[in-house]
Amino acid sequence: MDIEQLIIMANQIGTFFKSSPDVEQAQKDIVMHIKRFWALSMRLQLIEHAQTKEGKGLLPIVKDAVIQHQALLA
Repeated sequence: MDIEQLIIMANQIGTFFKSSPDVEQAQKDIVMHIKRFWALSMRLQLIEHAQTKEGKGLLPIVKDAVIQHQALLA
């Protein structure tokens, strides 16, 4: 899948969860949502983008969630 589309989708998820008062829990919720509903290949693309492209285009909460919890996504 095109990385630009994955970024849009990940940011939509992040926008939903970022209203949580607990940032750490919001990050875990983002990661768990992605893990539940995205194919492994999509998750691996997102991890690679966060690592190699410094998460360009991702909301900060999404980028941080992917980097901190990448073991859950892989």
